[in-house]
Amino acid sequence: MATTLDKVDVVTVGAGWTGGIIAAEAAKAGLKVVSIERGRERGTEDYLRVHDEYRYAIRYELMQDLSKETVTFRNRRDQRALPMRTMGSFLLGEGLGGAGTHWNGHTWRFLPYDFEIKTMTEKKYGANKLGKEYQLQDWGITYDELEPYFDKFEYTAGISGDDKNPFAGKRSNPYPTPPMKKTPILEKFEKATSDLGYTPFMLPSANLSEAYTNPDGQTINACMYCGFCERFGCEYGAKTSPEITVIPTAKETGNFEVRFHSNVVEILHEGGKATGVRYINWMSGEEFIQPAETVVLTSYVMNNAKLLMVSDIGEMYDPETGRGTLGKNYCYQILPGATGFFDEQFNTFMGAGSLGMSIDDFNGDNFDHSDLDFIHGGSMSLTQTGVRPIASNPVPPDTPAWGAEFKKASIENYTRTLNIGTQGASMPHRDNYLTLDPKYKDAYGVPLLQLTYNFTDQDRALHKFITEKAVEIMEKMGAKQTVGSNPITDYDIVPYQTTHNTGGTIMGADPETSVVNNYLQHWDMDNLFVIGAGNFPHNGGYNPTGTVGALAYRCAEGIIKYSKEGGSLV
Repeated sequence: MATTLDKVDVVTVGAGWTGGIIAAEAAKAGLKVVSIERGRERGTEDYLRVHDEYRYAIRYELMQDLSKETVTFRNRRDQRALPMRTMGSFLLGEGLGGAGTHWNGHTWRFLPYDFEIKTMTEKKYGANKLGKEYQLQDWGITYDELEPYFDKFEYTAGISGDDKNPFAGKRSNPYPTPPMKKTPILEKFEKATSDLGYTPFMLPSANLSEAYTNPDGQTINACMYCGFCERFGCEYGAKTSPEITVIPTAKETGNFEVRFHSNVVEILHEGGKATGVRYINWMSGEEFIQPAETVVLTSYVMNNAKLLMVSDIGEMYDPETGRGTLGKNYCYQILPGATGFFDEQFNTFMGAGSLGMSIDDFNGDNFDHSDLDFIHGGSMSLTQTGVRPIASNPVPPDTPAWGAEFKKASIENYTRTLNIGTQGASMPHRDNYLTLDPKYKDAYGVPLLQLTYNFTDQDRALHKFITEKAVEIMEKMGAKQTVGSNPITDYDIVPYQTTHNTGGTIMGADPETSVVNNYLQHWDMDNLFVIGAGNFPHNGGYNPTGTVGALAYRCAEGIIKYSKEGGSLV
């Protein structure tokens, strides 16, 4: 039998970036906040021996335990979905800080075009540019409306950047810290792209170029360029993450508590209101009910959608009829690019997760799509993230996959290979969605989330176009051999791609087409909020974290307002 605990003002499900932002802002406003976190407590002192590639990058020390909960996957509705039993295409975070602990730190603002993509695309290219199977919709908020919240997140995180992207939305303030070091590798990319008529700029980074104290009084240290960012915590406290920023801010108020090793299995509700959450401490096996005035889902994309589904909140999306919104518009990203093999050697083993230069000339609608069979594009970057030896064996495509010749080529090319990568935008398609699996359950007896996803004609056309541009840049950089990304066919969940999953709990201006409003308040339950990249009606050409952070600050403002006035915020 579940133990019912004392009621609090706000309960969050998860203690990563979004949970931390909500906790910090609500606690500062005097609200009592509890975060339910399925993983353990951790901080910089836990990462002192973090430079262990096998433990963290190969065996996923910081990631979700898939033996307890995973997702099932299929490409098409007529296939049987099977469980993802090992981490692959994306990496689900767990523990204090969530995925914000093991991220690389790329911190972008989605383009103004992204927020009004349906309106702007139809105005310029007509209503039938992609076809009726693609479910484009505006976000219910504009870039200008969200800009103050972008600014707040960046100043909390101390983001390093150079303000030289001519395609970016207008900013109210410059980046709080200068850009990272412009290395010889980045200068090579800068010259090549400039000579081709493009406009390179330093990638906006949460690996800070200098020590910084944010408006809440939390200090973030300067990056040491050790090359251990993605899949690792930062022992220097130089990669901005929730456990060194918003979580300490929340704790200092005295109004915040985190419950660890606790997995929420249900949102409780009655009479059109959320009443709290039910969770299980998986170490003791005890079950608890945490009542709350306001419930906020701040876990990852997959879990936010799953909790709404198993709690029977909202109308499930039906791909046959197009009705319903919960689970709709799942999107991912595509990764066109090029690899260059050089005669000269580079210092590739030093770096940082967000040390890079980018161009946006082929992102969003920054170029004319009139004669192209796709929309949008992607940010193109050359990043110097640190080449670690186990997973980094770059060899030309005609090299054997093992043996003496492979070893020789791997050693030869370890410091002679550069990559241009693109985060290609993903457009929502009728047949890409999330639902509950009818067969498989997690360790708590709750159905697993089922993912139905495949690449589309839009994806393949975009991938081909951008890959050709990346090859052109790499050749301009002087590579002796350039290899473009292989054309994409069906999506494969096995190899790592990105942890930039979006959709399923999308936002908008109309309850008929979205799950939450532009304060991320659930249309059917005004004291329930859902925050994360699941709110994106489509995916863009960037990492989602900066935009998620901005949405979280707007949501926090809404939660505080709701605590005083109640009712719908729009």
